[in-house]
Amino acid sequence: MKKTRTSILLFLIIILFYTNVFAENKGDVYIIPLKGEINKASYNYLSSVLKDIEKKSPSAIIFEIDTYGGLINEAEKIKNLIIDLKTPTIAYVNTKAISAGVLITISSEKVVMSKSSTIGSAETIPNTEKIMSMWRGILRDVAQYRGRDAKIIEAMADKNIYIEGISKKGELLNLTGNEALEYGVCDLVSNDYEEILKAFNISYSNVVKLEENLELKLARTLANPYIGTLLLTIGFIGMIIEVFTPGFGIGGTISIIAFGLFFGGNIIAGHSQWTSLAIFVTGLILLIIEAIIPGFGLPGISGIILILAGTILAMGTVSSALISLSIAIIITAIITILLVKYGNKSPRFNNIILSTSQKDEEGYLSTTTHEEYLGKTGISISELRPSGIIEIDGKRLDALSEGVFIPRESKVKVVRVEGSKIIVRRV
Repeated sequence: MKKTRTSILLFLIIILFYTNVFAENKGDVYIIPLKGEINKASYNYLSSVLKDIEKKSPSAIIFEIDTYGGLINEAEKIKNLIIDLKTPTIAYVNTKAISAGVLITISSEKVVMSKSSTIGSAETIPNTEKIMSMWRGILRDVAQYRGRDAKIIEAMADKNIYIEGISKKGELLNLTGNEALEYGVCDLVSNDYEEILKAFNISYSNVVKLEENLELKLARTLANPYIGTLLLTIGFIGMIIEVFTPGFGIGGTISIIAFGLFFGGNIIAGHSQWTSLAIFVTGLILLIIEAIIPGFGLPGISGIILILAGTILAMGTVSSALISLSIAIIITAIITILLVKYGNKSPRFNNIILSTSQKDEEGYLSTTTHEEYLGKTGISISELRPSGIIEIDGKRLDALSEGVFIPRESKVKVVRVEGSKIIVRRV
């Protein structure tokens, strides 16, 4: 009897000991934000934080999702990261999980949606049959793995899939939180983390909400199409100012910074590689060569093509790049016209350009004058942009147009002579 009591007492002590140990060793719950565009920076951020979190033996990981989607290949990498985790995972759709966000959401073991959230519209861009077939296969595979209705998930990516009472013909499927719960796409509708963790019987010590790192914030900001357009515009305007500025000045500095931020942001976001920047810089160099060598058009044409190609490669999509470039070029053209027309009247602009001139009436005399050519006509041997070469009476002369482009072999007239400068007009 005494031995039996001793054994029972020892058993109870052991149970109490291990209960206290487990209670003291409850892990934390980590909330990781996945917001904005899904890109290379998103994957790098998630890969880094998950490695650190896994070492701390967490009770669960919650992915707070609010995204319109992004790059498919990066979303697939994130999917693999989530599925490979040994820690319980919960996807919490806070507002929206669109496009690539659908794949990331259903990759978690549990899916929770907030009361005002939506999930769906997972069609790829471009939506060619080859890409769509691959994308549907990925979604179907993950849906089946996590026990979700694969056909409903596929209907979010393919508008040709019709499910009676759920999806409409010719429309991509989008579900609200309550609809997702009804059709088994999510497990709970809630706006409270404590309620979520209680619903899934997850014990924890603390809830730790992580913040996005600097790389991710920079990528999201700088790779934004609107910011990209602004940076391109600033870069081009800086180049124009540099043309009016003797030596290397503020215009060139602004231009380099703007283009650096534009390409750097898109490279960090995974939209492009360093090759896009190399192509763009090569194009700029060719344009500079074109400006130095009058009458030779190949560098200029090649430079423009390379600048366009570099920008398109940097932004990832032709449509976004062309829209951004068009807006940037139009704004730059308008500002250039204003600078040419009113710049010399602005005291601030005069501070950054060389506007002083050495006039005859002030005592400055040129060593060579061409007064004898005033009023004479000739032919442009090269293009005038505005500088070039003309021929009058069989003699070749350096000349300037009145700020407008004059094609080669055009008839020109000398309208003004300023010391050694010959200014001509097309006639």
